[in-house]
Amino acid sequence: MGLELIEEIDQLWEPVYPYLARHIMELYGRREGVVLEIGPFCGVIFSLIKEGVGSRFVIASFPSGMGTFFLEQAKKSGVKDKIEVIETDACLGNVGDERVDLAIFRGAFFFPELFDADLGAISRVLKPAGLAFVGGGFGKYTPNSVILSLGRRSRELNLEIGKKEISEQAIRQHVVGSRLAAHAEVMDEGGLWVVIRK
Repeated sequence: MGLELIEEIDQLWEPVYPYLARHIMELYGRREGVVLEIGPFCGVIFSLIKEGVGSRFVIASFPSGMGTFFLEQAKKSGVKDKIEVIETDACLGNVGDERVDLAIFRGAFFFPELFDADLGAISRVLKPAGLAFVGGGFGKYTPNSVILSLGRRSRELNLEIGKKEISEQAIRQHVVGSRLAAHAEVMDEGGLWVVIRK
């Protein structure tokens, strides 16, 4: 599969990012810190920069080739000088231990043909008292008008990319399997999310 479909859905979701950022900011509750966005479905990090949340910003992108796209998006958003883009994989092998205060990974559990979400790796890169927001959905603040405006095309693209339905119970089992149950909360408000607090 080419990367064009992923790039299209990332751009399609641009109206959602400010509202999703608000949801994340509410959970994070801080202004400073290293912010990391993970995977192929990045973009909310640009809204966090504009909101003044975070002091350093990194996109850890995969699959290979997405890094170029995110550099272009950073330039388009006027934040290219504030953000570092690295290419990696779901194991986050080139992200050091305890380097990140806020990690965001959208689409984490829904594309098993593309990658397997590694919650252990996300926990590893979090600093003590760090927070990770992992999963999928529009967040609790995105208006229905925005959701409806992109819903049909978003569904089409997701299916073409290989999205699978996953139950809350399956995500809970994934959390237990990663041995993070004591530090993770599964939330179904505005999507299906795992919030990890280290």
